[in-house]
Amino acid sequence: MADAPVDEFALIADLFVPLTGGHPAARGLRDDAAFLAALPGTDTVLTVDAMVAGVHFLPDDPPDLIARKLVRVNLSDLAAKGAEPVALLLAAAFPRDVTAAWLRAFAAGLGEDLTSFGTVLIGGDTVATPGPLTLSLTAIGRVAAGQGLARSGASVGDDLWVSGTIGDGALGLRAAQGDLDGRLAPDDIAFLADRYRLPRPRVTLGPRLIGLAGASMDVSDGLIQDLGHLCRASGVGARIEAGRVPLSEAAGRAVDSGLVTLASLLSGGDDYEVLFTAPPGAVTDVQALAAALGLPLTRIGAIVAGTGVVTIGPDGEPLDAAQGGWRHFRAGS
Repeated sequence: MADAPVDEFALIADLFVPLTGGHPAARGLRDDAAFLAALPGTDTVLTVDAMVAGVHFLPDDPPDLIARKLVRVNLSDLAAKGAEPVALLLAAAFPRDVTAAWLRAFAAGLGEDLTSFGTVLIGGDTVATPGPLTLSLTAIGRVAAGQGLARSGASVGDDLWVSGTIGDGALGLRAAQGDLDGRLAPDDIAFLADRYRLPRPRVTLGPRLIGLAGASMDVSDGLIQDLGHLCRASGVGARIEAGRVPLSEAAGRAVDSGLVTLASLLSGGDDYEVLFTAPPGAVTDVQALAAALGLPLTRIGAIVAGTGVVTIGPDGEPLDAAQGGWRHFRAGS
């Protein structure tokens, strides 16, 4: 498969040094550590996500889209904390038979999103592996000192909000695998597959939620499961009205045609939207923010006393959506 031997140091110099943008912390990627200056009055926010071929993306996905998804899932975490991205660190375990052409396309996709989101690469590591392609990105962000958003700030009586639409990621995986061919319109299939391969991190929303949101996190492992994490961190419960959860037109048609249940979309992963709470008196402010950003923000329920997440279906009856959500390790497995 290899078109020529890949030299690690030539790879770094040719493909990744240009992605530093000359940032002084990167030191031209010639050192074994980056030095990032601290800024007075700010907190540094760090997050790391790993992606493995066959788990987080399809092994034959285009390399540029794999790189861009890697950037975006990390920036989604920063956004949910209200942080603005500063720099990234990449650790990549490339298969031994990776081609130079594949690597060039991967680096091009990485560079495209670094430019789009106004950040740079300042370090990392590259190794060869006999196993599947494995990638890890550490994203570094900054937020005003003491102002970062967390999962633990929800209060009883708060409204529960979510950005964008829910369920496209889970449906998008099926679309990318060809499972929806002939069962949905081609335009819907293309839209959903794109939503799976290229999440939209809400980087403009996160910083604007500071002072407005109580608790915040991104939806990566499924709305219900991730809301459960937020509730446990805050010591509260939540009630969701499933009929108010925003769906894209494509996802709505999939539900209406019986291809998927609403409950499964509430439990599916890979949405990378922002889930947050706000006081009931903040409705007008949240709606104004949605209009200013051109981003739908939908009130889907409320924070209540107790524990756990209760989901009410469109018919007013409890909806069983509590067992879904992505987990890498399950008891008894």
